[in-house]
Amino acid sequence: MRREFKLPDVGEGLTEAEIVRWHVKAGDAVKVNQIVVEIETAKSIVELPIPWDGVVAGLMAEEGDTVDVGVAIIAVDTVEEGETPSQVSGSDDRAALADDMVPKPPAEGAVEPGAHGSPAPKEERQAVLVGYGVKVGATKRRARKQSGIPANPVANPSRVEVDGPPSQAQSPAPALAQSTPPAPAPAQSTSPPGRVAVLAKPPVRKLAKDLGVDLVTITGTGPQGSITRDDVHAAAAPQPAAEQQPAPAAREERVPIKGVRKATAQAMVTSAFTAPHVTEFLQVDMTQTMEAVRRLRTLQDFADVKVGPLLLVAKAVLTAVKRHPAINATWDDQDIVIKHYVNLGIAAATPRGLLVPNIKDAQDLSLPALAKELAALTETARAGRTQPAEMSGGTFTITNVGVFGVDGGTPIINPGEAAILAVGQVREMPWVVDGELAVRKVATLSLSFDHRMVDGELGSRFLADVGAMLEDPLRMLAWS
Repeated sequence: MRREFKLPDVGEGLTEAEIVRWHVKAGDAVKVNQIVVEIETAKSIVELPIPWDGVVAGLMAEEGDTVDVGVAIIAVDTVEEGETPSQVSGSDDRAALADDMVPKPPAEGAVEPGAHGSPAPKEERQAVLVGYGVKVGATKRRARKQSGIPANPVANPSRVEVDGPPSQAQSPAPALAQSTPPAPAPAQSTSPPGRVAVLAKPPVRKLAKDLGVDLVTITGTGPQGSITRDDVHAAAAPQPAAEQQPAPAAREERVPIKGVRKATAQAMVTSAFTAPHVTEFLQVDMTQTMEAVRRLRTLQDFADVKVGPLLLVAKAVLTAVKRHPAINATWDDQDIVIKHYVNLGIAAATPRGLLVPNIKDAQDLSLPALAKELAALTETARAGRTQPAEMSGGTFTITNVGVFGVDGGTPIINPGEAAILAVGQVREMPWVVDGELAVRKVATLSLSFDHRMVDGELGSRFLADVGAMLEDPLRMLAWS
């Protein structure tokens, strides 16, 4: 039995995802729960398992394609009882796949929906690939009685008709009795006058449409003369005025706005124009914190994890939230909802963009447990394996801009939260200690908060408490 696996909603409100990488190809045997594809949603990269045993009949989307939720992306011939994957993947079934992927023309006298104002027949209607129209099962089309233009007995799912100059009639196609049909010549066509048959897959046709490229003007370099994505990109690239001049395309680069970048942009615009932001700054003498970090690294409890100043910043934030619960809140139009738990978000820069996974119930963790969670969270995010659930439900966020050599900034609040703390680089600066000038390790803290929920007093007291604990880490023990 042939089954089609449709793109599921792997997150809250997911509408589409990009195919990043296929782990299988047509003809491969698959097992239940075997990972077959990686997709990129607006939040993360997700691996999708197949729910059946069987043999891959065909991939219905290419790597790089953006697919809507609910659209079939892979077809599998499932293994029936008593069968083996090799039996399912025989040549007869491969022929059946080709037949299934190409819609049968309607019976004589029938037309497709909307054509000439008449509906297509409803009997035995089956779903087919998007863009190929309606498949009517068990109906056969008799040969056309057009002089000089033979019917093409070997349909090609990638061949479509586009406007262009009239095609020339060719000799009849070879008979179906041949075991391996020869490749049709690119000019061979059953198109009516004024139409040209172009060999190109649906994603390639969409790419050409997006780039404004006429497929008729391209000579395909793919199998059987088919047009590839590279052919379309080459046709779309501007040509230099002279060989001595650099190509204009080399001076600019277009990066599609999708995935994490698209979601981040939408979230930041919503936050910036919804929450009235206020940002306060505080310079902190981090000398004792850096000494505490050095000593923690020598303890057995932290032998297996990387300990940095971010660990003590996180602990200071958790302690300050306990002292000022109203800063750990969300705006709900009718109410300000104060959370008595902290899902601590840590902004992480990744090749795919900014991710903000969070540590659930971070307020309940010991310092060694918090260190392990921070290390695991960062490693997973940079590897692109953060799951949507790990980035939802955050209540307070820390962003460490200091790792990029930056002193401070005005961070934008993560949507649904009341505040975000940016931590600048720790660097040596002249500092007054007990009336004497000294060289100390200093960092700048930047706190942005939503002025609908957090007024100046609350924001200032919270920031001052975090700074006090970083100047003297013993305060964390006293205030915990």
